[in-house]
Amino acid sequence: MTNHREQNFTQTPSAESTGSTTATLGGGCFWCLEAIYQQVKGVISVESGYAGGHTPKPDYESVCSGQTGHAEVVRIHFDPAMISYEQLLEIFFAIHDPTTLNRQGHDVGTQYRSVIYFHNVEQEAQAKHVMERLNAPEFFDGQIVTELSPLPEYFKAEEYHQNYFNQHPYQGYCAFVISPKLSKFRKQFASLLGG
Repeated sequence: MTNHREQNFTQTPSAESTGSTTATLGGGCFWCLEAIYQQVKGVISVESGYAGGHTPKPDYESVCSGQTGHAEVVRIHFDPAMISYEQLLEIFFAIHDPTTLNRQGHDVGTQYRSVIYFHNVEQEAQAKHVMERLNAPEFFDGQIVTELSPLPEYFKAEEYHQNYFNQHPYQGYCAFVISPKLSKFRKQFASLLGG
């Protein structure tokens, strides 16, 4: 068993310098996660990227080929005084299906896997706690298959993927997939919406 206290988890310098904390999550297309977390109070910034693969400097085309092993993820910088890591995870499990392996809706492939990359042992413990609680039959029909791993090397996605929904709200995928998810999220988590 690995002693996570001895590991050096990747931490974003900008998060450390502002007193914010960082979460890295993957659950389907990063455009969806980015659009939702941008609406959450206490979230300072959301960046789309790639993590969990075995090749250096991945790009969108290589990640989509399924050959790099990377997942599409979002890196969320947040103020823990305004929103907790556990609240971010509650949102995460509500906005995607954590019981399907390597798939979210019509998006199929290992790059769309459900994954939580923790930055420290506290995040690991909190994620385990949330996953154990949500694995009860009243929450999901199947067992949660979300990967829980220490944050590997992270790569920022290409600039055209950043803030994608806000720049292309009428693009087909945005209009037919992301917009309905955003509406559902806003109703379910109205108390956590930013101003």
